[in-house]
Amino acid sequence: MTEAIATLKARKPRMSAEGRLLHMTALVVPLVGLAIFFLYPLAIIVQRSFVQRDGALGLGNYRDVFGMGHIGRVVQNSLVMSGLTTLICVVLGFAIAYALQRTRLPYRRLISVALLLPLLAPSLVQALGLIFLFGRNGLISQATGWNLQIYGLWGLVISNTMYALPQAVMIIQAALRHSDSRQYDAAMVLGASPWRQFVDITLPKARFGLLSAGFVCFTVTITDFGNAAVIGGNYRVLATEIYAQVVGQMNFNMGAVVGIFLLIPTLLAFYLEKVAARRETGGGSESAVPVTPTRSAARDLPLGLVAFAAALFIVAVVGTVVYASFVSLWPYRLDLTLRNYNITAQGGYAPLWTSLVVSAQAAVIGTALLFALVVAQRRLTGGAAKAVYLLAIVPVGVPGLVLGLSYVLSFNVAHPLLGMVYGTTFLIALCNFYHYHSQGFLTMVTGIRTVPPALEETVTCMGGSSLHGMRDAILPVMLPTLVAVFFFLFMRSMVTLSAVIFLITPRLSVGAVSVLRLDQAGFTTQAAAFSVCIMGVVLAAMGLMKLALHLLSRRPEAASSARKLEVTD
Repeated sequence: MTEAIATLKARKPRMSAEGRLLHMTALVVPLVGLAIFFLYPLAIIVQRSFVQRDGALGLGNYRDVFGMGHIGRVVQNSLVMSGLTTLICVVLGFAIAYALQRTRLPYRRLISVALLLPLLAPSLVQALGLIFLFGRNGLISQATGWNLQIYGLWGLVISNTMYALPQAVMIIQAALRHSDSRQYDAAMVLGASPWRQFVDITLPKARFGLLSAGFVCFTVTITDFGNAAVIGGNYRVLATEIYAQVVGQMNFNMGAVVGIFLLIPTLLAFYLEKVAARRETGGGSESAVPVTPTRSAARDLPLGLVAFAAALFIVAVVGTVVYASFVSLWPYRLDLTLRNYNITAQGGYAPLWTSLVVSAQAAVIGTALLFALVVAQRRLTGGAAKAVYLLAIVPVGVPGLVLGLSYVLSFNVAHPLLGMVYGTTFLIALCNFYHYHSQGFLTMVTGIRTVPPALEETVTCMGGSSLHGMRDAILPVMLPTLVAVFFFLFMRSMVTLSAVIFLITPRLSVGAVSVLRLDQAGFTTQAAAFSVCIMGVVLAAMGLMKLALHLLSRRPEAASSARKLEVTD
């Protein structure tokens, strides 16, 4: 038997010239895309931060920024706001994730759906909802006469908490899901109390999930522009400062400097998270026995109240935006009408159709490039594989606002090749794709690990080319992953604001920017109506994704992969 196996291995054909060409193309094209549309723009924004007003290179812009009396306060405001939001999201997210994963809480699916609502619309929708409820003319303010001062720090913290909380819950819930019940059984046999089990097993196992959730929450809140622009008031943060420098004063070099300031804390958080990931030990294994939720009134009641309260608050805020979109004149005439959906200002519904085109382009281009990259990276070994992996995940540490500004500085030029893509849906689509490149890549890596190596080797040993191996072995198993990544890129592109705010032109805008402009122009109910339209598109996309994954899960060769995607979705 051993000799037969050795003979089969010896007969395994080497990669043909056609296969090497296919592998090289699959590797080079995505890497060239990363070089042109990620590394080059970042290099330009760093270079422009050193270009002084006279055109010479130096530290003049940095001296000017530090000379501004308010810049220190702006940096402090950003760190305080993001720090508070991250702390609340991690603590609250852990409580909700624990309630969903480790208790027999009723209506858990409804809570999970409610938590996803903030991800279905641009981030500023949470700020709109809070203003409709607690603003000077809000429903609760009008009914109670309270002056809640929702504008400023606490309005930002609440709205950003709503936006980041769903992501924190999903990350922590995934960490709790990989625990092994045998460790709890052993602890129980040794006489450990439930509290000791929680402290000695649950918390250490969830440590990496908590750190990852903290990194994500800090990054998305310190870089978010939508909520800060709508409800921030006089509480200035780095995101609004960049916008003021670039759009208000047309000072792109100073905007680049502030962008560097915004880039530093997110890259630092990214680095710390990766260091923690390398040191993480004792993770879940394939043979782990899932923990079965148990009943405990003393634990389940408070956790259930927290989960239900968070879900109800999110539903109330998002639901108020939907309700306001049908109101004649907020908050004075609350009779229902469809007049708000007759949007003619800010280009009418043209930006919504542009968003559909941009999102479709980002999804198609992104899915194809990511698939090619993971297939090529799978054949690499050693330092080359690690280098490709690192380059592919670095974009997650770059704020969308910084990436969008770098695109303006890089492609709004007279160069015949680089300048020709500026002001097109293609460039906005690429910005959205590279903004979410890391998440899509990691999902693809997870998906390709479900492809049995023996399956591809069988196709090759039977005389099939590398193209046949990709078509007949890899692609059928990875179809659920491709569908998930496609719709992920589509849905995120529909609601992204920070990454595209600088890329719109008088002739080209997108839906999320139109919501912001309608609100700034005083058409708040029309802004709510436009937000509802965006949410409707994203909900439809999510429904199509669920249907596609359900149909693919019936295919024998993809059933296992589809089930994994359904669990992690």
